[in-house]
Amino acid sequence: MDVEVDEASNATTARERIEAARPDAIVLDVSMPGLDGAAFCAQLKASRATRDIPVVLLTGSDMADEATAAEVGAEAFMLKPFSPLELLAIVERVAAGLHATPFRASGKRQTDEQLLLYARDLRHLLEVERGQRRLLQDAYHATVTALASALESKDTGTGEHSQRVHRYAVVLAQEMAPELVEDESVEYGFMLHDFGKIGIPDYILQKPGPLTSTERRLMQTHTVLGEQLLRGVTFLQDRGLEIVRSHHERWDGRGYPDALAAGEIPLGARIICACDAFHAMTSDRPYRAAMPVVDAIAELRRHAGRQFDPAVVDALVDETMRDLARR
Repeated sequence: MDVEVDEASNATTARERIEAARPDAIVLDVSMPGLDGAAFCAQLKASRATRDIPVVLLTGSDMADEATAAEVGAEAFMLKPFSPLELLAIVERVAAGLHATPFRASGKRQTDEQLLLYARDLRHLLEVERGQRRLLQDAYHATVTALASALESKDTGTGEHSQRVHRYAVVLAQEMAPELVEDESVEYGFMLHDFGKIGIPDYILQKPGPLTSTERRLMQTHTVLGEQLLRGVTFLQDRGLEIVRSHHERWDGRGYPDALAAGEIPLGARIICACDAFHAMTSDRPYRAAMPVVDAIAELRRHAGRQFDPAVVDALVDETMRDLARR
């Protein structure tokens, strides 16, 4: 049940809210400041404009509640303290017209019983929230995956490269620093590390030959542009954004955009840098054919300690060899 709630601190404010937007049901506390809930209920039921709106009275007393409810015209009353979920059920019932005479929504409970009831309700609400969060994360993951593949197609003509890079990066991160992948933004950073290329013209991305110095400088802006574009995304913060910004830094400090070196470069960025380069070498590109895996491995090792983190290269080569053995 989706519920929109409008609150009022007293009868005067409540009347203004009711006149502004007619509610499906009204919940009144008998102990309201100023005009009490029972008296206000009687006024509402005496008015032609509001008499058909069902009312639930909340009371902390065991006095003649049923008689009071009948006298003022309330459809139901509940004893405090009460279960929030039970109150929702009662509101839904009276709003649907499922009442003939005033009814007592619950009996007086002992403190321990009420605490158990609250605990049950809280557990249920947490389960619902977790389920909704899982659905949201699944939808978000599917959307990000599709977006990453679409961006990769813009660059290389296929989204398979992006998926392979992401898979290898996650595996390496789990091996080298398991706590890294506990941060959900890291995986999104791996998937969207090249997001800034959305702002790079196609004639540069798909150029079949070497880039000019001007074109190369423009291409290099994609790291900062990607970070700026993704900064407001809820699931991609901190480490995820570091990956987007720093995945073209070099181990020797000659990369961009910040000329970071060695351990200054976030580990996630070092991982995706090597994975991206390896799979770029082993994929067809507009300007060259795919390189054999053994040659790509040799190239990685040649640049370990210069462009790439040597430890990341070792882990990537080991994983590649295991992957080849599994095929």
